[in-house]
Amino acid sequence: MARNSRPQQRRIDPSKTPVKGAVREPVKQSSKQKIAETPTYQKKAAPSGTKRKGGRPGGRSPVPVVQRATAMDWIAGARIRTLALSIAPVALGTAAARVASGFEDWHWVRALLCLAVALGLQIGVNFANDYSDGIRGTDNHRIGPSRLTGSGAAKPRTVLTVALFFFVVAAAAGVIVVVRSEQYWLLAVGAACILAAWFYTGGKHPYGYYGLGELFVFIFFGVVATAGTTFVQAGTVNLESWLGGVAAGFLACAVLMANNLRDLDQDRVAGKRTLSVLVGERVSRILFVTFILAPFVVLYVFVFVQIYENAYLVYFALLLAVPAAIIVATAKTPREFLLALKLASLTALVFGVGLAAAIAF
Repeated sequence: MARNSRPQQRRIDPSKTPVKGAVREPVKQSSKQKIAETPTYQKKAAPSGTKRKGGRPGGRSPVPVVQRATAMDWIAGARIRTLALSIAPVALGTAAARVASGFEDWHWVRALLCLAVALGLQIGVNFANDYSDGIRGTDNHRIGPSRLTGSGAAKPRTVLTVALFFFVVAAAAGVIVVVRSEQYWLLAVGAACILAAWFYTGGKHPYGYYGLGELFVFIFFGVVATAGTTFVQAGTVNLESWLGGVAAGFLACAVLMANNLRDLDQDRVAGKRTLSVLVGERVSRILFVTFILAPFVVLYVFVFVQIYENAYLVYFALLLAVPAAIIVATAKTPREFLLALKLASLTALVFGVGLAAAIAF
């Protein structure tokens, strides 16, 4: 007979088969047997009471839950504390218009429309800044008040929609002013204001990232806002309006400088080249002190040259400006710069409304 060609099957001893994930432990044998050359493996139980990392299967960390923006978050996003920068130039421009018209005409409707334009532009640029910095990742390095987009509390598209809504409000109020004043060339000025508001931090090359923020703020939140308010009410721009615009512009620069000083280190990390980043911390502190005290030099003209008898009372605003200057000169923490920002905004409000009252009445 032919020998069977099938190979013989070897029997496997289960005690000598390694188990996946087990710990090597030799098995004791009887005294008549030798120690097995290949020890068996037994699974080692996990210590009781041991939890995996993250408290979830596989040790994954829990996903953080971001709370959606509330009504107060949206109000904070408008940055109410800085809206004095819109009120001051409109008040000064309206007072100058009263002087230009011989204290006879009082275009209060146009004054309110100018205020709507200024507030709409400023709130719009605040939300546009929130949106643009958020999608760029600039606000990922913030240590100050959180932003709607950067914190994830609101969708970027929603923040953008709110910004555009306020731009539309400003544009609508501006069109009404132009129609009532019949100065249609001002439509170009209004368009320039909206473009300046958007490209502050929006677009591919925002000028706020190239150290030009203070310059544009001085022009549009100072001179243009004040002179424009005067022109649509009186049809001309007088010395009071130009000087008031310069003073308002300096105060707007002071507020922006305090903000940029607070975010100096974070802006450097994010690659946002504000004026503070470009010139350094020491020069920025000097510039802030200059910006916030310069309006009181302009005030000298109203007190001693133009001779407005109550204008000297505006010097009481130094009670706010001087502490702000001292704080910025000595500040070491972002919270101190934030306090200086609030004082600078309040200085702008008191100075602008106070001087306007001294001029108009």
